[in-house]
Amino acid sequence: MQWHLDAMKADEVWKTSTGKGVVVAVLDSGVDSAIPDLVGQVLKGKNLEPDVKGDEHTDYDGHGTSMAGLIAGTGRSNGGNGAFGLAPGAKILPIRMPESGVGANQAVENEEFNKVAPVAIRYAVDHGAKIINISLGTYAGSQALTDSVRYALDNGSLVFAAAGNSGEGSNVVEYPSGTPGVVAVGAIGHNAKKTGESQYGPQIDFTAPGIDMVHACTGGSQLCKTSGTSDATAIASASAALIWAKHPDWTNNQVLRVMLNTAGGPTSGAKRNDYVGYGAVRPRIALKTPGDPGPPDLYPLPDLAAAERKSPSASPKPSKTTGDSENPDKPAAAAPVSDDNSSNTGLWTGLGIGALALIGAVTASLAIRSRRRKPAAAPPAYPHQPPCPNPYQQPQPHQQPTHPACPPPPAAPPGSNSPWA
Repeated sequence: MQWHLDAMKADEVWKTSTGKGVVVAVLDSGVDSAIPDLVGQVLKGKNLEPDVKGDEHTDYDGHGTSMAGLIAGTGRSNGGNGAFGLAPGAKILPIRMPESGVGANQAVENEEFNKVAPVAIRYAVDHGAKIINISLGTYAGSQALTDSVRYALDNGSLVFAAAGNSGEGSNVVEYPSGTPGVVAVGAIGHNAKKTGESQYGPQIDFTAPGIDMVHACTGGSQLCKTSGTSDATAIASASAALIWAKHPDWTNNQVLRVMLNTAGGPTSGAKRNDYVGYGAVRPRIALKTPGDPGPPDLYPLPDLAAAERKSPSASPKPSKTTGDSENPDKPAAAAPVSDDNSSNTGLWTGLGIGALALIGAVTASLAIRSRRRKPAAAPPAYPHQPPCPNPYQQPQPHQQPTHPACPPPPAAPPGSNSPWA
C-alpha cells in the first residue's frame, strides 16, 4: 500500500490537479518506459552515459525508473491496481547520467559528475522541463554546476535534489543539494519525523515522505519498496508539478513560494530548522489555500542572493535566516514540524485512498539510497568539515555508523515513533 498517498490525501488532490501539462526531468540511471505504470508517461530524452548499453529508456540499475514511478506512475499495472505517482498526469523527461561507482576514486567521480550534470540541467531546461529532479549527488560542486542551476532558474525551471542518506553517519553535504538555488529535500517517515538516514544542516529546504515507499519499478512484480531522500525528492518534485498544473501562469518563483507558504513548519514557531528545513511539502494545502504567490521574478529562498553576494563558486548554502524580509509568510494553520526532528501528527490528516488499497506483494528490490558513491578524500563541502567516509556505504550491524572526525547524528527525540493522527 502506498501510505504516503493516503497520508497526503492524494485522492482529494487529484480532483484538483494531477500534474497534467507539466514536464519533470529525471536526471538518473535512465527510465524504463515499457513498464505498465509508465507506458505513455516517458518522453524522448537524452543519454549521457555512452559506456553502458542502451539509451535514456534503458535503466542500468533501476533507480531512475523508481523515481519516475513515484512522480508519474499511472497505476495501470495489475489490472489497475498498480503503483501511482503523486502527479500521474505529469510527463517524464529522462536524462541518463553516468553510472556511479566506476571512477578510479572519488575525485574522479566528482569531476565526472560536475562535467555531466550541468549539461543535463541545461538540456532539461531547453527541452521543456519545468521541474528537474536530481535524486543523486556527489561530494563537491563546481562553478559550471552553479551556473547551470542559475540558467534553470533564469529560464523558469525549479531544481530539486536529494539531501543524501548519511544522517546517521558522516552527514557530508551532497551536491547539487548544497548548490545555491537548488531545493534540497530531506526525508520523513510514517510518524512525520525526519528519518535517521536523512541528512541535516543549513542546506535543507523541505522534507517529504521517504520511507517504505511503494512504487513502480523494473523487474519482478514491477512493484518495489525503497526508502531514502531520493524518494522524498521525487515526492517534492511531484508536489511542484501538481501546483504548476493548477496555476500554469505562475513562475517558478511563485510555485516555490506557495510550497513554502503551505509547508508544515517547525513547532517552535521558527520558520525553518536544520532537520526539516521549512517543513514537509503539502500539495493538498497548496492547492486549496496557496496564500500569496508573491512577485514573479523574486526567488523566495535566501541562499541564492546570499551566495551571489559572496563568491560565485560552488559554496554551500548559508543558514536560512528567520527575518521576515527573506522568508515566506506561512498560514497560521500550517501543521508544524518540531525542531528536534519530529513533526506534529496533524501534518497530514486522514487516511484511506481507496484506489491504492489493493496493491499486493511488494518487492523490496532496490537499495535504500540517494546514489552510492565511493569514499574519497574530496574537499569538505562545508567550512571546517573534515573528510568523512562514504555516506552511502551502510555500516554492518557490528559497526558504528560514525567517523571519529565527523559530527554525530542528532539524538532521536522522545516519541519519535508516534503514529499518524
